[in-house]
Amino acid sequence: MGAGHDHGHSHGGPPPGTSGTAAAAYKGRLRVALGITLTVLLTYVAGSVLTGSLALFAEAGHMATDAVGVSMALLAIHFAGRPPSSRRTYGYARAEILAALLNCLLLLGVGGFILFEAVERLANPTDVPGGQAVVFGLVGVVANGISLALLMRGQKESLNVRGAFLEVLSDALGSLAVVIAALVIMVTGWTRADSVASLVIGLMIVPRTVKLLREALDVLLEAAPKDVDMDEVRAHIMALPGVEDLHDLHVWTITSGMPVLSAHVVVDPARLDSAGHEKMLHDLQGCLGEHFAVEHCTFQLEPSGHAEHEARLCH
Repeated sequence: MGAGHDHGHSHGGPPPGTSGTAAAAYKGRLRVALGITLTVLLTYVAGSVLTGSLALFAEAGHMATDAVGVSMALLAIHFAGRPPSSRRTYGYARAEILAALLNCLLLLGVGGFILFEAVERLANPTDVPGGQAVVFGLVGVVANGISLALLMRGQKESLNVRGAFLEVLSDALGSLAVVIAALVIMVTGWTRADSVASLVIGLMIVPRTVKLLREALDVLLEAAPKDVDMDEVRAHIMALPGVEDLHDLHVWTITSGMPVLSAHVVVDPARLDSAGHEKMLHDLQGCLGEHFAVEHCTFQLEPSGHAEHEARLCH
């Protein structure tokens, strides 16, 4: 179907299937964050046993899933770095999105469990030694603050890293809630503050997780990137001299930082000689590279009437 007019030019950015995914640059920081998470997890387990605090237990459970989540993120980066093959022409780049999706499912499960247990404890409160809980909570605040600083930049560039970042953020806020609840118990003796803190932790987890889940599903369903206006892309291409029409325009994301575009561009036949072909491809690539964050593009240039011929061949 017009194979003689297929041309793909790529300028800048890692092409799909290479090891240059957006998350790859943050592999070392994710490893440090994983080490911190495991350390705080063990600390919180010990604190929960010593104090009987549900808030500490909730955070320990949350951090256990975070450790699994960060491990999955690192494993996904490893697979995403594998080269493409004849069967997997984009390699394993989508592994990072699958890891983000699995992180969402883990977070939703933990959030639901924490909310359930918190409601149970509100009805049947237990004694919690506030002084000890404050100490354990402060350890978590400091440790998670370090992890947040390490992942702050990466979460803006990769859904995979953002999944890990949101887990650590929930941990940090949860640790802060533990400290506040423990202080309330120390000052007032109101033991239900521990359950209220657990409710806050659960309510912090769920909304952020739903947002990340929506973004991961958009990538898997090959929706257009949220920062790409399809009407504007179409208008820019149609405005180029010699372009008569445009069809089969698609923009999707392989993984974070890898947007891809393909389109069939109907061109004035007088511009389809060798020199005109090259100039049109250069103009199209320049248009997309200058105005939009889509650098890996494939264009099929075709003369007027070719689309009807193409449709007949596909029947």
